[in-house]
Amino acid sequence: MLSKRQFFLLAILTVFWGLNWPVLKIGVRELPPVFFRLLCVVGGVILTGLYARVAGISLAVPARGWKRLFGLALPNLILWYLLGTYAISMIPSGRAAILGYTMPIWAALIGVVCFRERLDGRTWFGVLCALFGVVLLLAGEWQTLSGRPLGAGLMLLAAMSWGAGTHMMRRTRLDMNTTAISFWMLVMASVALALFSLAFEFDAWRMPVGTEWLPIAYNAIFVLGLCNIVWFSLVRSLPPVASGLSGMLIPVVGVFSSMVMLGEKPHWRDDIALVLILVSLATVMLRPRPPAQQKI
Repeated sequence: MLSKRQFFLLAILTVFWGLNWPVLKIGVRELPPVFFRLLCVVGGVILTGLYARVAGISLAVPARGWKRLFGLALPNLILWYLLGTYAISMIPSGRAAILGYTMPIWAALIGVVCFRERLDGRTWFGVLCALFGVVLLLAGEWQTLSGRPLGAGLMLLAAMSWGAGTHMMRRTRLDMNTTAISFWMLVMASVALALFSLAFEFDAWRMPVGTEWLPIAYNAIFVLGLCNIVWFSLVRSLPPVASGLSGMLIPVVGVFSSMVMLGEKPHWRDDIALVLILVSLATVMLRPRPPAQQKI
């Protein structure tokens, strides 16, 4: 049974991660998408580094650890940030949240294809529910062209990348504190984002002004700073059922907060897809299984 502290911290994660979907939408409206994300990640690097220093956590990288760190950063952060940021600039943030949190389904399929893991009938039912929900959302994009089908496709690719990254996180051995791993992954992501933005967005670069700093600060402080630290404090002891429930609630918070903050009005396809994907996540995540480290 979860303690009151664990319930409180899980609530923080769910609320801040869920609210971040409309916050991201606001940010990419004002600034070039990848440049906006770069500013957020740089802020996260600074805060994570400060936390490591205060907590006395070593940031030293062991011999031959850099290649493994980059192998983790590429699918978990770099591709997730690049693909997801462009996707959210094209489609409604609530829809992006639903598509982004199909990640556990893709992780299950990647496990079957690449690592010969076996899925039971319940999990296959969940996969089919998720795929049907995705088809509904893609059909809506093709029919209305509201965000261009490319946006939905990029968000799906981002979710697949994150799903592949979860397998790599579980299988990669690094003799480093989790916070140190997160710090260097964020550093690598910031370098990749900077190079990409320099190549494709440099003409549009400018310093944020006024309220444009708010979504950047929100991401740097709460999403990449506070929430990462909170997650790492729970990750080794959090029951799988609780983490699965938290993951399921995040797209729900994303959809409803987008309605309130941005005035988005979900189509009936979005409502059905959300229900299908929640059912799917329940079949994959809310089941008895041995405790295992999970990744955000």
